[in-house]
Amino acid sequence: MLLGKFYDGLELYREDKILYGKFLIPHRVISTCRASGGMEDGLEYLYNHQCCEPAGHVHGLNPKAMRDPDGYRRDICERHGLPPEACATLSTAANMNLACVEEASFRDVTVVAVATGGVETNAGRAGDPAPGYEGPDGYESLSPHSGESAEPRPGTINTLLFISKPLTPGALVRTLMTATEAKCAALQELAVNSRYSDGLATGTGTDQIAAACALIEGYRPLTNAGKHVKLGELIGRTVKAAIKGTLSRQNGMTAASQCSVRIHLERFGLDAESLAQRVTSRLDATLAELWRSNFMGLDHDPHTVAAVAALAHLMDKFSWGFFPPLSFREIMAAQAAQLAAAVSGKFERLDAYRRILAPSIGECGNPAFLDLTTHALALGFRDKWN
Repeated sequence: MLLGKFYDGLELYREDKILYGKFLIPHRVISTCRASGGMEDGLEYLYNHQCCEPAGHVHGLNPKAMRDPDGYRRDICERHGLPPEACATLSTAANMNLACVEEASFRDVTVVAVATGGVETNAGRAGDPAPGYEGPDGYESLSPHSGESAEPRPGTINTLLFISKPLTPGALVRTLMTATEAKCAALQELAVNSRYSDGLATGTGTDQIAAACALIEGYRPLTNAGKHVKLGELIGRTVKAAIKGTLSRQNGMTAASQCSVRIHLERFGLDAESLAQRVTSRLDATLAELWRSNFMGLDHDPHTVAAVAALAHLMDKFSWGFFPPLSFREIMAAQAAQLAAAVSGKFERLDAYRRILAPSIGECGNPAFLDLTTHALALGFRDKWN
């Protein structure tokens, strides 16, 4: 089915498990495609294909996409009547029906971004410890967990980017930098957690991208796709909006859904049950049951989430070296008191909360941070009904 026609040079189609752009005029393409990646002038199509379901699904095409990209591209193209040698291929576990298309223009320049994405299992931060090594014989597991696969987990952000005007080769490469920064901005604004460290995610371990610019005879190629020119702004706006849109559809992830105490703490090692255990261990049986029965409301309470988010951000600042470790107790006690007050509603007791919490704070690090945060939550909840 034709989804739309753009700038008299591009048509977008979606069929079965594939979404593809068909060039109506020549384009130059740069892509991470395994079969014909790099920079190409003779391609006629860019496509994104769902090769499996996001969880618990392995079949012939799934490993073939990794181990035999030429064969994978040939199989997909034959099914859909596309010429393999004229296609750049992106693959993913994301649903093509949940793709998001964004378009923006300024004067005679149009940018179209198409994104699919899933970040629930494979989100990571640049520089996180890698679970595998690729050598001449394929992937080797570096994981400390016996039997864990070194091959990438499901969860990928794929981006197709189309630009209506010619770009110099350097500017076309620069579009990938700008688009990647836009992806990072989208994940930052959604507070997406890394699954490989206690940091915020900057992408997934299997992200792919393809960018195409129209080739128009006699038109002077644009030379810059950075943040100081309108083209860069259009790329940033469309890519960020497309990624946030598809994550909303695929993962149900929005700014409102991410307003959660649990989500802000899980990258430091707490899931919902361990959070409940830590907090209720500081409460009597009646209040512990009350906490468990009413946690959902507290989990999304904006004042409580704001205080937890501030504590988490301060923890990041300590890990990045902004503050000296010797300041940990003073700084974190003051903010933890704010958290206790947010839960209890008794902001006049800020100083009392600070004096109660400060002596229990350990050495600068994640264990002390989690103990302090759950202590503050329990203190505020107990005082709310005292």
